[in-house]
Amino acid sequence: MSCSCPQDQWPEPIVRVQSISESGSPVIPDRYIKPPSERPSKLGLLIQDEENLILPDMILNQICMACQNWGFFQIVNHGVSPDLLHQVRDVWRQFFHLPYDQKQIYANSPKTYEGYGSRLGVEKGAILDWNDYFYLHYLPQSLRDHKKWPAIPSSCREVVDEYCYQLVKLSKNLLKILSITLGLGEGYLQNAFGGEEIGVCMRVNFYPKCPQPDLTLGLSSHSDPGGMTLLLPDDHVVGLQVRKDDNWVTVKPAPDAFIVNIGDQVQVLSNAIYKSVEHRVTVNSVEERVSLAFFYNPRGDLILEPAKELITLDRPALYQPMTFNEYRRYIRTMGPRGKIHLESLKSPR
Repeated sequence: MSCSCPQDQWPEPIVRVQSISESGSPVIPDRYIKPPSERPSKLGLLIQDEENLILPDMILNQICMACQNWGFFQIVNHGVSPDLLHQVRDVWRQFFHLPYDQKQIYANSPKTYEGYGSRLGVEKGAILDWNDYFYLHYLPQSLRDHKKWPAIPSSCREVVDEYCYQLVKLSKNLLKILSITLGLGEGYLQNAFGGEEIGVCMRVNFYPKCPQPDLTLGLSSHSDPGGMTLLLPDDHVVGLQVRKDDNWVTVKPAPDAFIVNIGDQVQVLSNAIYKSVEHRVTVNSVEERVSLAFFYNPRGDLILEPAKELITLDRPALYQPMTFNEYRRYIRTMGPRGKIHLESLKSPR
């Protein structure tokens, strides 16, 4: 589908969701009302067994089973200090509560999404999600521009820089574990991503209070297009739901844990042994919510295809080769739509 507007412009005037929330209106605009089949419903909680997750002799097996059956898992005792987690949440809460003019300085465009935004996808007339966000680049170094990061609060750039540095180290170790549990060399996935020449970015999501949370979503159903996502959820408000078979399950985060999502590119490289997780976000009328999604992605111009070691006569290559840049451009045009994007890559039988 072709874009209906220039690459550096949104198709319609941008309205900040936070301003709608703070207007006091008891109803949400029609543009945010999802079709009945996509609206949230009340579901049980998926509560992870925190003790088992940190037992050394069980980690590999648990991660392998989680990646095959769920596409996500939670990690604790990950080496990132709780103080840093609290600081990074706090600076972003402060940013989203700044006066409108100070945030608007960082307004983004669909060309890169970098900066302060309120919609994904450039389809004119699309049903929108109930969130504002801030998107920034960390790697490669050539794309990192601290001047594009918020200058207020004054500690924001320093805290975000340290946070991203720590999560790059953690992501490398997690990618080793995924490679080992797939039966590949421990450096396989990192090398397939481009070695040290990878892409790292972060999207901070702000979900304001919503007067009609049963009619909309904070983030529509999607799987993450890149390699792996480390999500730092809100420390006191739930909202993330993952699809398991035909059911949506609400995830209750463990304290100071990261939720690790398998992305579409790991599903491709593993020949669908590991599954990217389809997920969405609900909102509520009582509390706002902040979450930080850290994306650890392959280099954009590398061809990605199933690992030869995971292709057999019984399980041929399921996906056609494609670069991450090509895949990402397609998604940025269409916006989040479940796992339709990934399914479209499958090789013809």
